[in-house]
Amino acid sequence: SPVLMGMAMAFADGQFHLPSALAALVGAVLIQIGTNYANDYFDFVKGADTHERIGPVRATQAGLVQPEHMRNAFIAVFALAMLLGIYLVWRGGWPVVIIGLVSIGLGVLYTATPFALAYTGLADIFVLIFFGPVAVAGTYYVQALSLSWPAVVAGLAPGLISVALLTVNNLRDIDEDRQAGKMTLTVRFGRGFARSEYTLSLLIACLIPTLLFIATGEHPFAQVVLVLLLLAIPAIRAVLSEQQPAKLIRILGQTGKLQLLYGVLFSVGWLI
Repeated sequence: SPVLMGMAMAFADGQFHLPSALAALVGAVLIQIGTNYANDYFDFVKGADTHERIGPVRATQAGLVQPEHMRNAFIAVFALAMLLGIYLVWRGGWPVVIIGLVSIGLGVLYTATPFALAYTGLADIFVLIFFGPVAVAGTYYVQALSLSWPAVVAGLAPGLISVALLTVNNLRDIDEDRQAGKMTLTVRFGRGFARSEYTLSLLIACLIPTLLFIATGEHPFAQVVLVLLLLAIPAIRAVLSEQQPAKLIRILGQTGKLQLLYGVLFSVGWLI
């Protein structure tokens, strides 16, 4: 979703570069996959994933994949991302090196080491930054070879929706995480905080194109994403009222769909 937005914004500025855009897209997907594999592995090793897990199946915890195989899988996927990154580094230089290495490093540190982001409550901040401005503006940069401040600001939207996605996950797992010592913001500040974080993240994300239009006077049709506020009402209502953690799995999927739809609507609106 954020890569799609970065592609659209570069195209609108006459800076679209297909090979770079595709490399950014595949690279982003590989880093996401590698992070998911690493989370699956390290949460199992640390004992955070147990037979009492409520959320979607984790392959290592369920015995579907041996721990050493999952470890080798995330290493291999990150290696592929680094190989693909060679082209982007050749095109974009040292900024791409920094983005790539930090992204992969945080993908591992999300659940690895005693200072793992997911266990200290810092995950929300880094999800906001790297699934948001870094992804959108980074995609723009490898095409245009220059930064665009609207791309940085626009990137806050997918970052915020990613935070909402993470919040649903943490709200569902609050009791299990507390027992495992996984001190997410939801564990630290409670269910009320998580529900407010979810709602505000979606609301602010939908208002960002309006703020950009006020600031630049351009791309008014990107405000079409405001329709998502109506589509998000069932999910917001469920997050605010649902008392059964297992039922939040459905909201996780709905929030993911909102993320994708936001990227599509914003991109189309930006190009009109």
